Amino acid sequence: MLRLFLLLRSSHGALDHFFRYLVPLLAFGLLNGCSSISYYGQLASGQLQLLQARQPVAELVADPATPAKLRQHLLQAEQARAFASAQLKLPDNRSYRVYADIGRPFVVWNVFATPEFSLEPQTHCFPIAGCVAYRGYYSQGAARGAAALQKQQGLDVYVGGVEAYSTLGWFDDPILSSMLGWGDERLASVIFHELAHQRLYVQDDTAFNESFATFVEQQGARQWRAARGLPAQTQDDGQQRDQFVALVLASRERLKTLYAAPLSESGKRAGKQAEFERLRRDYRTLRDSQWGGKGRYDAWINAPMNNAKLLPFGLYDQWVPAFAGLFAQVSGDWEVFYERVETLGRLPLEQRHQALKSIAGQARSHSVGRSGLAPR
Repeated sequence: MLRLFLLLRSSHGALDHFFRYLVPLLAFGLLNGCSSISYYGQLASGQLQLLQARQPVAELVADPATPAKLRQHLLQAEQARAFASAQLKLPDNRSYRVYADIGRPFVVWNVFATPEFSLEPQTHCFPIAGCVAYRGYYSQGAARGAAALQKQQGLDVYVGGVEAYSTLGWFDDPILSSMLGWGDERLASVIFHELAHQRLYVQDDTAFNESFATFVEQQGARQWRAARGLPAQTQDDGQQRDQFVALVLASRERLKTLYAAPLSESGKRAGKQAEFERLRRDYRTLRDSQWGGKGRYDAWINAPMNNAKLLPFGLYDQWVPAFAGLFAQVSGDWEVFYERVETLGRLPLEQRHQALKSIAGQARSHSVGRSGLAPR
């Protein structure tokens, strides 16, 4: 740990924020025992390596030694980054104007955990970010080790790789090599998503934060394509994703009902497995009847299933319809939209969620009214 402090003090000025950030983290760890020291140590070390790997995008683009494919990705990213601030009114800073090659497919691996008969996440609280529904690890091995320990405690556990994350403006977040694998459209979307976290973040409400960033990502991507004169993404892609998410969220609701029922543990366990099989059947029916048999999510659906694996869907998608409704209410004015979201973020948690439910309900009613269709 002393070596880490020496490294931080000897690094260039761009790392000064990191030292100030690390102090409360380490203080928190020291108050919570050796395991916390180890966990925060890997966070500090991983973040430091990330910061030290950064290179200005403009320099890489100008360097003739930069591979042509990487240069093309970075040129597209530069354009999307400028669009994010100019048109989406997202923060105008050095984030995503630097690049880091991390040499691995994901920057961190998040570990989600729930009780065996609950969909409530095990939360973890941090001095800066507040309480979140996962713990992140810079090493896949460390994430799997933490997951194994939680499984021994009888918890449902899921490990998911993450291409990018936001430090909420504390550092100049880089474009990561892990963000390039899905193409330029996805790269732009991730930039919009992570900058949205810099624009607004509410402590202790992961679903609010992720749903907000997901909406900004999706709406931003639509406007980004339109600004370049490109057609909207095929309806099939968005529709399939929405249908798949709807299946998973419906399964979550049925599981909540099951877990609240006056059943024995063995009865709940059997019902839980039956529900996972129902989810798989429903997915295959949807795939074969409406998607022409093309299974974009086959690998996910066929892999082992538990409560924790369903958890990210509720976190990232729960309030997206509400934010879409709010955006429509302000006629697509981004600045006014952010002001309204900030107002929601200042409300107490329960009041905030009630307001979001109301906005989502109004949006559904308005949609039904315009289409002339009766609700099913």
